[in-house]
Amino acid sequence: MRPSRRAPDELRPVTLERGVVKYAEGSCLVKFGDTHVLVTATLEDRLPPWLKGQGRGWVTAEYGMLPRATSERTRREASAGKQSGRTVEIQRLIGRSLRTIINLEALGERQITVDCDVLQADGGTRTASITGAWVALADCVNWMKARNMVKANVLRDNVAAISCGIYSGTPVLDLDYAEDSEAETDANFVMTGDGRIIEVQGTAEREPFTETEFLALMALARKGVARLVDLQKLAVA
Repeated sequence: MRPSRRAPDELRPVTLERGVVKYAEGSCLVKFGDTHVLVTATLEDRLPPWLKGQGRGWVTAEYGMLPRATSERTRREASAGKQSGRTVEIQRLIGRSLRTIINLEALGERQITVDCDVLQADGGTRTASITGAWVALADCVNWMKARNMVKANVLRDNVAAISCGIYSGTPVLDLDYAEDSEAETDANFVMTGDGRIIEVQGTAEREPFTETEFLALMALARKGVARLVDLQKLAVA
């Protein structure tokens, strides 16, 4: 039995609330159970120097956790003077994931920066961030369309992410912290709306996992991502 009493293939309650920040071109408050992430998308008429003059835009991401997102206060990384390796890895993952589904040429020479701030962490902050980031990005693109800044189909597909793992010998979907901290294997899957794979991160925490177990996790991930994409489409409809 899972600590949350969910079925092995059951997501936590997921909500995607749009338009939660007045000044941002796009925003979303995403909740995967007790994991809550505020995502904003900011449009800027500037580009990294190495992209100037190439006729295409850029999407990048930043990620961070508020000091009391967890049970104990975490020092702000700004006060430490540098970002942790975990933070850098997650924000690069978010940026990569979003760039795979956006037409950078159609965006024009502009940059969209997606900020993911974890308000409360209970496992799966990176997967929640990616799922909510797509909603904020979609709203930003629609904001541009309403002002005739873009005409072509800028977003080519959805992107969502989910965690899976082997807990007490059973493959399960969408791990919360209680499961993640005790899982024999944990993995994160990032996929497009049509089921293509963007990234897979899988780690054996205790015993190595088999190909059969990996395929079971993949099947769970496909089911979970499909459900998340449905929720994204409902949110932006």
